[in-house]
Formats: sequence, C-alpha cells, structure tokens
Amino acid sequence: MKKYFVLDTNVLLHNAESIQSFADNAVVLPMTVIEELDHFKTHNDELGRNARRVIRSLDTLRTRGSLSKGVVMENGGVLMIESEKNLSTDIGIDLSIPDNRILAVAYNLHAEGNRVIFVSKDINARLKADAMDIDVMDFEKQKVNIEELYSGHRQLKVEGQLIDQFAKGDDLVIEGEEFQANEFVLLVDEGREKHTLLARARDSRTLVHLSNSQEHVWHISSRSLQQRMAFELLMDPAVELVTLVGQAGTGKTLLALAAALESTIKQGRYEKILVSRPIIPLGRDIGYLPGTKDEKLSFWMQPIFDNLNYLMRDGKKREAESSVQMKIEKMMRGHLLELEALTYIRGRSIPGQFIIVDEAQNLTPHEVKTIISRAGEGTKMVVTGDPFQIDNPYLDSSSNGLTYTVEKLKGQQLFGHVTLTKSERSSLASVAAELL
Repeated sequence: MKKYFVLDTNVLLHNAESIQSFADNAVVLPMTVIEELDHFKTHNDELGRNARRVIRSLDTLRTRGSLSKGVVMENGGVLMIESEKNLSTDIGIDLSIPDNRILAVAYNLHAEGNRVIFVSKDINARLKADAMDIDVMDFEKQKVNIEELYSGHRQLKVEGQLIDQFAKGDDLVIEGEEFQANEFVLLVDEGREKHTLLARARDSRTLVHLSNSQEHVWHISSRSLQQRMAFELLMDPAVELVTLVGQAGTGKTLLALAAALESTIKQGRYEKILVSRPIIPLGRDIGYLPGTKDEKLSFWMQPIFDNLNYLMRDGKKREAESSVQMKIEKMMRGHLLELEALTYIRGRSIPGQFIIVDEAQNLTPHEVKTIISRAGEGTKMVVTGDPFQIDNPYLDSSSNGLTYTVEKLKGQQLFGHVTLTKSERSSLASVAAELL
C-alpha cells in the first residue's frame, strides 16, 4: 500500500529538500502548511530562506499538473496539497488552531483507509497524532545516533614492546586495525595498564607521534589527555576544520580561543580571529537591545569575553580588570578580533582567518554547512558545542548541525574531532554537569 506522508510546516522549514525525501510515496501538504510558509517567506533568516525555497519548488511542480490531484516528482513520488474543506469536527480537537488543522488532514486520510504517517519536528504534535492512532515520525534524514557519535579518540591494548618500539621510532603500523584520519589512539600495555603512549592516526593504518610544542598554548596547559588532543588539532594548520563536543566546563571555548590567540598574534599564521555564535537566549528572551550592532552583540558574546578576560591576563591572576579590558579593546580596534552575528556570515568569503563558531548545537545541519562553506584559502574553522544543551525547539542531540558534521566528516584529512568528557572549570561545575 502506498504511504501518505503528511508533513508539518516545521519539517519544511528545517530542510527545504524534505519533500523529495520519501521515495515513491505520496507527500501531502495541508493548506495550513502553505499559509504558514507564506508567513515565514518574508523572514531574513534560515527559516525564511527555506520557506522561499519550498514555495519555489511547489510553483515549479504546479506547472506540471494539478497539485490538488497530485503531481509526480523527480523521485517518482507524488506531491499533493490537501484542501481542508471537509475536515472532521468530531475528533476532539480545536480546528481554529493551525497545528490541529494539519493533524485533521492526516486523520481524514487515515479514516479513508490510507496508510498515513505524520512527520513533524514538534514532539507535542507527534503526541497528539499518536493519540489519534496515526503513525508518527520525526524527520530522520539528517539525524545521527548520538549514542554512537564518533569521539575522535580510542584506547587500544597492545604488547608493551610495541609501545617501546614506537616511543623510539617514527611511525607505527598496526595490522588488523583501521583508524580515522586524525583520530587519537591511546596505546595501553596489555600487561601493565599504566604503561601508555598517546598517538595520532595519519591515515587508516599509520600512527604518528604528537607534537611536543603543543603542551602549552598561550600560557595555558592542557589538564587532561582530551584537552591535549584538542590542542594538537587546534594548532595544526593542516587540519582546517576542528569540532569540539563536550559538556559545560570541559574547556571547548577556552581551548579554541587560546589556540586562536597563539596562532594569530604570536605566530602570525592568520590575519584575524572571527568569533560567532547563534543568538538564541536561554529561557525567556530579554527583547530588543539598544545600540549599534557591536553593542548589541556584546550582550550575546559575554561568554566569549569571559574567556578572553582569563586568557589576556598573561598568567597574572591579579592583573587589573581595566588593563585586561584595554587589551581586548585594542585587539578589536586593530581588527585582530572580530565578533560577528551568524546572520552576516552568509554570502561572505573569509580567507586567512581563525574562525570560532560557538554553541553550534543550536544550528541546523544546513546552517552549519552554510557557515563552513564560507571558509576561504588559509582559513581555519573551529566549531564547538554541547549537544545535550540545545535551546532550539526543533533540534535535539541527534539532529543538530554539530553532531551531523562530526559524523559526516570523520575520516577526512583536513578534519579533526575531539569529544571532551571531563569538566575542568571547577569542582562545583563538574558536579553540576554530572548530577544536575
């Protein structure tokens, strides 16, 4: 039996290509979805762009036949726009609510004996559909299994003499093992567990030594093996894209900023540092902010300033706050440091810069792709975030752009990733991250 996939508006806003993702089945768009797309089409953000792309796609399909009767798409599926004239009024939901009218369309098709699947990014809408005995699903095309997310490192038990041999030599080839490029491998003596050596995979078979020069970066030292791995990737210009995943306090942003300062100011490898993060508030939005673009951004970039304040003390814990702030302002006036809203990155080509995209778990896969594709020649990009702290209502730990990027790019020579698990901020932060 042909399946009828009834799509919620949020699916189309999440991925403009979603109408082509259900093979040779029927894709149904209730009229309310078209009305909601019309509302979003004027927005100057990712939602608006996706709305406009879907509308243009529908307009192209319209030239091939009647959308009310169904038009065959390139993948063999049929797209239909379903009228809401004869919606059932005895199904116990308020049809004055747009989401309920979309559900009612799915219910009508189901009542006619069709195999109907309601597709939505909205958990509550899926719950209501399930209560109406309609099959439901999230949009799965760009989802990864968070439980099996590539960590960027592993342990491998080997003979002790192999570790000694590698310590004295250059490279090590381990037969029967296959690694991802730039994956870290902790070699553990199978007879003496404290006898270990950390290596990095150059390719699928060969392990190489870490650089000794990355023990200290911008006067800070790594506090764990995972932070040491992160510094190794952050300071290697050949690794053009680095992703850092970890809970609060693991040092993702601090490590990225330290590497940016070291590479840009001390080594002169990049022209400037560009830092950006999604403007999504935690909790209730505080509304419009006064001032220029930079003044508005300063509120959202405060976590970045907190880390910069720590780093710019040059190891002097008691250095005056005003002195540290003057250093940061001097960097910004000299265009060594730039803070930018993600909205303004689209369309740019950014060569020769060290770019940090913080809190990337709040971005869709398409948004992350758009940002990474802005990188020009000689640019290094670092994307950080915690997939378990998501404020975007239509993303989760498996569907956000950060985890999607990690899984899709693993194994690429110009890509490296580290999942950090140990909180280094403070004992209190560590306990809170683990238990609360």
